[in-house]
Amino acid sequence: MSHIVVITHEHDRFLGKRNLMLRRGSPYLLFDVLEQLKRRGHSVRIQQGPSKIYNADIAVLHVDATVTPADHVDYAKGFAFCLNVGASDISKRRISGALISEGDAWQGPVIVKSDLNNRGIPETLLNRRSRRAGKPPPFPHLPTLQPYEVYGSLGEVPDGIFGNDDLVVEKFIPEREPDGFAARFWVFCGERERCTRYVSPNSLVKASETIRREPVPVPDEMRERRRELGFDYGKFDFVLHEGRAILLDANKTPGRPQSLAKMFAAGAADLADGFEGFIRQAR
Repeated sequence: MSHIVVITHEHDRFLGKRNLMLRRGSPYLLFDVLEQLKRRGHSVRIQQGPSKIYNADIAVLHVDATVTPADHVDYAKGFAFCLNVGASDISKRRISGALISEGDAWQGPVIVKSDLNNRGIPETLLNRRSRRAGKPPPFPHLPTLQPYEVYGSLGEVPDGIFGNDDLVVEKFIPEREPDGFAARFWVFCGERERCTRYVSPNSLVKASETIRREPVPVPDEMRERRRELGFDYGKFDFVLHEGRAILLDANKTPGRPQSLAKMFAAGAADLADGFEGFIRQAR
């Protein structure tokens, strides 16, 4: 039995809200993993924001923001064993393998995205909750939320995009299928993992909007990127393009889409096995 501490932002709603059955829900996959661990006898404490207390056998840095604030990282480093300390920055400029510049020779379609993860929505929510609590926003200089935009070529990208530090331009390279588009999602915790290829009628593939899915192997390139980016737990979104695995998104606080909640919960036991592998290392 071990004591686990989950480090979140002060205004992050990791536990979600109680529903009509007085049960806790959560937007995060880690919630399901922790429920499994509690059933196995481990104790869990949610630490909202840095503290002076370091009483835990193992900790997880789980701040839902593109760049984890430095004080949270410093607090996490105070634990003898803490997951994802090295994965504190998941900005597109750091993680994406599809970035292109204005003078690139790429002839295909491109997509313009926010440099922030998930268009900066997590930071926007944290700012809103902070203001409601009468405190200054933790991310005061956020850009205006913008949808992802796909263009047929680099020449169609509007002026000023490449000079905007808040935006990035990527090759638009979903895997094309006769009935849609495909992307691959690799979820992992320690040595336990699942990797699934999802096919969607939409060119921007989301796991919650798919017509079929199938398990696929994890390419060596993705395992190497995971080591480089310092991920112990998380989710990578990638595609195979011209025989190479290309990372598009890396998430250190992966969610659990409501439409796939049962499927995600069913796989949580295996991820909990991976978490217990870290617990054994910590000992």
